[in-house]
Amino acid sequence: MAYNISNSQSYYQNNIHGNYQFTSLDDIINQFLIGYVGEDKIISKVKRMDVAFYAQRALQELSFDTFKSCKAKEFTVPPTLQMPLPQDYVNYTKISWVDSAGIKHLMYPTSKTSNPSQNFLQDSNGDFILQASGDLVSNVSNVTLDGEYSNILVGMSVTGVYIPANTFVGAVDNSTTSTIITLQDVGGVAVTPVYDDGTGTFIDIGNTGTTLTFTDGTNNLITSKKSYNIVKNLSWNSPSTFNYKITATSASDITSVKIGMLVYHSDFPAGTKVTNVSGTTIIVDAFPISTSAAVSGTGEITFVDPENADTDTWAAYKSATPSENNNDDYEDDTYWPMAGNRYGLDPQHAQVNGSYYIDKETGKIHFSSNVSGKTVIIDYISDSLGTNAEMQVHKFAEEAIYKSIAYAVLSTRANTQEYIVRRYKKERFAEIRKAKLRLSNIKLEEITQILRGKSKQIKH
Repeated sequence: MAYNISNSQSYYQNNIHGNYQFTSLDDIINQFLIGYVGEDKIISKVKRMDVAFYAQRALQELSFDTFKSCKAKEFTVPPTLQMPLPQDYVNYTKISWVDSAGIKHLMYPTSKTSNPSQNFLQDSNGDFILQASGDLVSNVSNVTLDGEYSNILVGMSVTGVYIPANTFVGAVDNSTTSTIITLQDVGGVAVTPVYDDGTGTFIDIGNTGTTLTFTDGTNNLITSKKSYNIVKNLSWNSPSTFNYKITATSASDITSVKIGMLVYHSDFPAGTKVTNVSGTTIIVDAFPISTSAAVSGTGEITFVDPENADTDTWAAYKSATPSENNNDDYEDDTYWPMAGNRYGLDPQHAQVNGSYYIDKETGKIHFSSNVSGKTVIIDYISDSLGTNAEMQVHKFAEEAIYKSIAYAVLSTRANTQEYIVRRYKKERFAEIRKAKLRLSNIKLEEITQILRGKSKQIKH
C-alpha cells in the first residue's frame, strides 16, 4: 500500500513505529485475489477461505527459516530452576543470561542429562507397588497400618487376604507413628474383613500383619507427588450451607497448603482443588458431599500437590555444583604446570555461563544451579500466527508469499497442467531464496570493518 505522508505527525506521536516495513496478512490475501484470481488469469476462481489457509501456512514456513526471529522473553530464574516455555514457542535460537552491564552471555544446552517423564513409586525390592502391613480386626472396618503412610489416599483401591473385592480407602487418620484407614465399598458402606467357608458364607475374621496392596483405582502405576501435607484439627460446614471454606485453628497449620492442591477426604468429591489460602481459611472448588455432616475442629485432610515429584535425575542435576564453576583464573603458577593437561577438553563444558536442557514433554526449561536468580533471555522462533497485528509479512518477502500461495492453490487443484505446477514451484523457490538474501541484512561497510581486524598478525 502507498505511503500516506499526511499521517506523519500522528506516526511520530504514537508508540507504534517501523510498521511500514510490514504488510498485514489480510492485505496480502486481498492483493492476491486481485492480482492472481479472475478471468483470463492463471487461477480462474478460488475461495477466500482457501487463500487464507495457504497464506497462513506460507507465513508459518517462512517464519521458521526465512524471517528474522524477533521474539524474545526475559525472566528471572527461580529457585526451582525451571521456567515454562513461551506460549507461542516453536524453537529457540539462543538462551543467554544478562550481567550487571546488560551484556548477554550465551548459555549452552547439555545433552548429558534429562528429566524422565515417569517416576513411579517403588518399594525396597524395586517393584512398582505400594504395600503396607496392617492389623485386621474381626467385624471392624478400621485397619491400623505399621507406620505413617502419607501417600495412601482416600479413594485408593485395597486388595489383600480377607479383603472383599472392590474395597476402597474411605477415610485416613494419620499420626506420627501409624496410619489408620477405613475400608468401604464403592457405595460408601463400611467393609469388614471376611473369608469364605467354602459354602458361600462369609465369616468375619481378624488377622495381624496382613499385607495390603494399594492402587489408584485405575490400574495405573502410582507416581510420587511433590508433596503430601496432612493437616489436622480442621472445620467445615455441612453441604446444606453451600460453603466452600475449610477453617484451620492456626494459620501456621496451613502454610504448606498451596493453591491448586488436591483435597483428599471422604467428605469431599474426588478431584476437589484448593482455590485460595488466606490466614486460617482454605477455599476449595466443591461443596462437601450431600451425605456428610459439619465437622468442628476434628477434621483431617491430606492436601496433595498434583505435580509429580522431581525425578532423581533432575534432583541430582539441579543440586550439583557445575564443574564450570570450579575454574582457574590462570593468574598464578597453577596454569603453567597444567600445560598440555587440558588436551581433549569437551568445549561444551569449557564455559562458565551455565547450562540448560528443554523438557519438551512438560514444556519447561531446566537450568543448572549456577544460573539461579539470574536474568535470562530466550530468543525464539514462533510461527507468526497470533493476533491480526502479529500476522504480517516483511515487504522483502511479499512476493515470496504470493508465489507460495499460488503454488499451493495450483498443486492441490485437479486438472492443473503439470508444467504450470512446476513453473510456480520454481518461482516460489527463487522468491524464497531472494527473500532470504534480502532479509540477511548484510552491509558492505560492516563486513569490511570486521575483515579489517582479520589481517592483523597474531603474535605468539
